[in-house]
Amino acid sequence: MTGNLRCLLICALLLNAAAPASAQQPAGRVAGRVVDAQTGLGLPGASIVVTSTEQGVLSGIDGRYLLTNVPAGVVAVRVESIGYGAKTVTDVQVPSDGVTELNITLDPQAVELDGIRVTAAAERGSVSRALDEQRNASGIVSALSSEQIARSPDGDAAAAMRRVSGVTVQDGRYVFVRGLGERYTTTALNGARIPSPEPERKVVPLDLFPSGLLQSITTSKTFTPDLPGDFSGARVNIRTREFPGSRQLTISAGGGFNTRVTGRDLFAAPTIGGEWLGASGNERALPRPVREAGDFSAPLAQEDINAMVRSFRNAWTPQRASGRGSSSLGVSLGGTDPIFGQPVSYLLSGTYSYGEEVRDDEVRARALPGANGTVLEVDRFSGSTGRTSVLWGGLANLSTLVGEHSRFFFNGNLNRSADNEARFEAGTSENHGNIPMEVQRLRFVQRTIGSAQLGAEHQLGSSRVDWSVTGSAVRRSEPDRSEFVYAQTVEGEPMRWFAASNEGAVRTFGELEENSFEAALNYRLHLGRDARHALQLGGLYRRTDRDADNRAYSISGRSLPADALALPAEQIMDGRFAQPGDSYFRVTPLSQGGSYTAEDRLVAGYAMLELGLAGRVQLITGARVEYSELDLAAQGTIGSDVFEATPSYTDLLPSLSLNVGITDDQNLRLSVSQTLARPEYRELANVQYREVLGGENVVGNPDLERTLIRNADLRWEWYPNPGEVVSLALFAKRFDAPIERVYRATSGTSIVTYVNAEEAENFGVELEMRKRLGFINESLESITVFANATVMDSRIRIGHEASSQTSTERSMVGQAPYVVNTGATWAPGAGTTSATLLYNTVGRRIVSAGEVPLPDVYEERRDVLDLSFRTTLPGGLGVKIDAKNLLDAPYELTQGDVLRESYRSGRSFAIGLTWQP
Repeated sequence: MTGNLRCLLICALLLNAAAPASAQQPAGRVAGRVVDAQTGLGLPGASIVVTSTEQGVLSGIDGRYLLTNVPAGVVAVRVESIGYGAKTVTDVQVPSDGVTELNITLDPQAVELDGIRVTAAAERGSVSRALDEQRNASGIVSALSSEQIARSPDGDAAAAMRRVSGVTVQDGRYVFVRGLGERYTTTALNGARIPSPEPERKVVPLDLFPSGLLQSITTSKTFTPDLPGDFSGARVNIRTREFPGSRQLTISAGGGFNTRVTGRDLFAAPTIGGEWLGASGNERALPRPVREAGDFSAPLAQEDINAMVRSFRNAWTPQRASGRGSSSLGVSLGGTDPIFGQPVSYLLSGTYSYGEEVRDDEVRARALPGANGTVLEVDRFSGSTGRTSVLWGGLANLSTLVGEHSRFFFNGNLNRSADNEARFEAGTSENHGNIPMEVQRLRFVQRTIGSAQLGAEHQLGSSRVDWSVTGSAVRRSEPDRSEFVYAQTVEGEPMRWFAASNEGAVRTFGELEENSFEAALNYRLHLGRDARHALQLGGLYRRTDRDADNRAYSISGRSLPADALALPAEQIMDGRFAQPGDSYFRVTPLSQGGSYTAEDRLVAGYAMLELGLAGRVQLITGARVEYSELDLAAQGTIGSDVFEATPSYTDLLPSLSLNVGITDDQNLRLSVSQTLARPEYRELANVQYREVLGGENVVGNPDLERTLIRNADLRWEWYPNPGEVVSLALFAKRFDAPIERVYRATSGTSIVTYVNAEEAENFGVELEMRKRLGFINESLESITVFANATVMDSRIRIGHEASSQTSTERSMVGQAPYVVNTGATWAPGAGTTSATLLYNTVGRRIVSAGEVPLPDVYEERRDVLDLSFRTTLPGGLGVKIDAKNLLDAPYELTQGDVLRESYRSGRSFAIGLTWQP
């Protein structure tokens, strides 16, 4: 790490030495962007003038401008644009040999504001800018700025989303909004849909996006026709960082430790050398002899089976290793420089982090029905899981003006995460005859997501056109997962390999690839001289291709001698019992995998009208038409039957919003709309698959219908001062034919499948507050308190004869009764130093519906407390200190009186340095 940082510092010095000679002149420059306070869009043709010299320029198509040869010192800048109130920004500090970045928002027909000091650091990516976006949005949104993310210890987008009102994060990566699961939440990157790297669900794990690459996260909770219509909980739009107005190099490095990891003896997975980059390596690939056997329908000679056993990577047993600390590194370079005489704004950035995690005091168990309605605990296992995690990402963003009325841009990014996991657990399995067992598992999961986006914005008089084409690709690779089971079948004798069972030794290979192409076009025409009315038209085409394959193979050895079964797994499987003439092993494909392909096409168009009615009333109405078509083909691991599903739908999705400006700083919003949720690919695949060691048998349902959802929202907002907000919102949703995961009544082993329930409702209240305490006493002006809370409930009626649910009417899976986020920030003076305390809790919620007569499975409430400190030192050096999960509360799943799962992950502490030379 030290060597890498030294190299980066040398590069920084070389870049500084190469700075243009013009920067040495006594005058400075002012650069930035002028945006519409209501829409957040850049204002072209705005006049930006230095009042003392009358020197000025006009902003370009995206609202960006550059003032050169501005006298060093304190100046005032006046900004004007037709249809907008003028704004004069005083006390603008212009350093000699430097650039001041000044971004300004203008209000339509607003009064002139004098004596306001604005800097880019307090504007772009700031809390005030995020609240402006929230305040002036057409619908109901929650915006999270890069400043808020920077003042928290959150390392990725998933952790940051926990701070948004009404949001819960499941498994550290999947977002639930207002109690609605990932089915009802969609994710976009820079406005374009992101493919999913998960084989069982169409969802984007947000822990794939490092927080250092984020500019903002906007959560749209209401539908307007210019948004895709397949959401009800929220549409999450992640925006990557924007380029700075002047050349800027930033280098960061950090390290930390975890109280349950660092220096402790942990289980660790064997490595092959490339894990530090998130590479799985060829050694984990499906062996050639197994691949050539196909579905095993042809007879196999014993020598073929022995060759398969020898071909598997001989890694089964978790190793013991001393836990290490975490580390991170980041570098970014951005600015505006001429390329072939054309000014080009750019940002190149990369981040890398390595960490080790543990699930300590881990307990897992199953529940069975007992006498008189009681619940019995069976198959209780305890142990520990150790994991190393790598996350790296890079982006390249470019933008340039062509003429005075067009801006072209390119956004490219690539992110990868990799988890290398080892688990060991021991217990008694009643399911296998009440015998002691030991289970060891090795698992490596690599997820990669990348996208490239080309687009432009064109200002054509009173109209505006923007378009973009985006190509995205994801890959999820889970190569060579291994499970190995020892059992004590005779009391008093040693543990031996559970060789007679298909669950005794299993190798699983999973691959998923998904590619997506999206093209979008939007046209906006301002009507009337005051720009209070607008007509917007647009269209979207998206095609997604997915190829998922999951194969599992059991290795059994019924005829091995007893002393051989007691050997370590690596000795049993090293080939000594698979020589020519040996006939100990059998290799069997399991029905817990299968493959499927999907080709998903969507064509959409919309029309939206914005009308400024009497006074401060704005009406936004319109409709969106979406035509979707899916071709799905699925095949099981065993057998050659191919199951197909070809659903197609044409849907009209209307929307009406009424925004009332009660006063200059208060809004009232009403929104009603209809949206939808389509079945996920795996849910339609009529192929049965099963998890290892007593896992549930799951089969898709090709007869699933899409869900139609009616939404109603009402929100009151008050913005007493810049950076402050108080809001109260009510929401209600009605679902027709919602899709639910249920147990199907059978005569033997229970089957989990998916059905369309009759109907469901979801409703609740949201409260958000952010306020500085200076109104209490002037000495408290540097303290800001903030909180958001959501209280909600839902009811779903299954009403399906094939379901054996415990409750035919209950809360929706994933629904928490409440979510609370609160905290306080202390930022004295200019705000270069700050300390932030954050608290999050989520109420008890259903994670799985129970099968008669068992109760539902709940995730218990868990309290999380984080602390973060930031300060800036001379020489462009920044310091941050983070403390996460200070309460170290256990994660618990319960089913009645049975503790289904529990573990602790430890407290984490980190320190980081940032340098801007």
